[in-house]
Amino acid sequence: MSRTYLKKAAKTSATDSGSVRDTVQAILDEIEAGGEEAARRYAEKFDRYAGNIIVTRDEIDQAAAQLPQKLKDDIRFAHDNVRKFAEAQKGTLSDVEVEIVPGLIAGQKTIPIEAAGCYVPGGRYSHVASAIMTVTTAKVAGCKHISVCSPPRPDVGVHPAILYTADICGADTILALGGVQGVAAMAFGLFGVPQSGILVGPGNQFVAEAKRILFGRVGIDMFAGPTDSLILADKDADPEIVAADLVGQAEHGYNSPVWLVTDDRALAKTVMALVPKHISTLPEVNRANAEAAWRDFAEVILCDSREEMAATSDDYAPEHLTVQAADPDWWLDRLGCYGSLFLGEETTVAFGDKASGTNHVLPTSGAARYTGGLSVHKFMKIVTWQRATREGSKSIAEATARISRLEGMEGHARTADIRLRKYFPGENFDLSGTDQDV
Repeated sequence: MSRTYLKKAAKTSATDSGSVRDTVQAILDEIEAGGEEAARRYAEKFDRYAGNIIVTRDEIDQAAAQLPQKLKDDIRFAHDNVRKFAEAQKGTLSDVEVEIVPGLIAGQKTIPIEAAGCYVPGGRYSHVASAIMTVTTAKVAGCKHISVCSPPRPDVGVHPAILYTADICGADTILALGGVQGVAAMAFGLFGVPQSGILVGPGNQFVAEAKRILFGRVGIDMFAGPTDSLILADKDADPEIVAADLVGQAEHGYNSPVWLVTDDRALAKTVMALVPKHISTLPEVNRANAEAAWRDFAEVILCDSREEMAATSDDYAPEHLTVQAADPDWWLDRLGCYGSLFLGEETTVAFGDKASGTNHVLPTSGAARYTGGLSVHKFMKIVTWQRATREGSKSIAEATARISRLEGMEGHARTADIRLRKYFPGENFDLSGTDQDV
């Protein structure tokens, strides 16, 4: 396969800090031992917040009153779209019952996780989309209690837009806690909330590490790294739109990779010239992130054919994958490794991030090779059951006894033996592969 790197990344986002892990582990240990008092201390230390942790109904209502109606309408519009898509996803799950052999019935049952914990980034910006994506999806799944934690602003509390959004999406309890202390509160069941069976939602490296450490004791949506995006573009793609889309994702963070894969050198060169111009017009903070991401982590790859483009994309397994190329159905059929796919210039990653309905909590750092993003399915357990008549258990018991003895598990075999003796007295069964009978 021929790939020409017109721009090669100087760095990769696959970094792991041992100091972060040690710091997070120490905080989790202290909060688990010290409970709510320890969580409050960390809130005062890191968030510079000493107000009430559990957000009251009056505070939620006051927050709603502060927001302009147009913003509330937009939030409800996005919530409705995410809810509709989650409901459609839930419709793909169903309870199943099948007769495996005559007299033996096996089944599948879907059960929502009892309690879900949703982390919503806050602080300087109001990440309302994260509240929409996580809380709405948990609600549609049928979780009985949904906790939300979000970093409070010093002496103010959680951003009003986050409070409003979490409330309308179905949060049962909102905690003014950020960082590791917020994750710990939901995982350990502090401040009156039930222990979360699953923790979801994006956050900084400390939040991500806390979820990683707690995984196993609780479920998590995924191990999250820096967000990444890849664009597949052919000669007919609009270079201005391609450049704008690359910059739009690079502004996430200094280490957010963006990749352009194309079979047209002229397009690649034009886009590479346009990206710095688009970056230069961003606000200062966004500009600094985008400049670093483009300088250190971005790549532009030239391929000989669309098949090579698709294979390259699958190798990268991007979180976000955009196709701005002819014959979108071909790409939809061919591509296999991505978190979420955006076909055609008429849609873009930002649509999925904010309002179109698909979830924006997606696998990063190549995890799209083996998993998809957050969905209603993540909040549901698929369990199995069985029942049998005595006659239906007969052949199963015989096979179980023989297989168990082959594996050296005599206790297992005898649980089958005892049923055969009880249900079919007087019958002889070969349960050892020899002439030994019950």
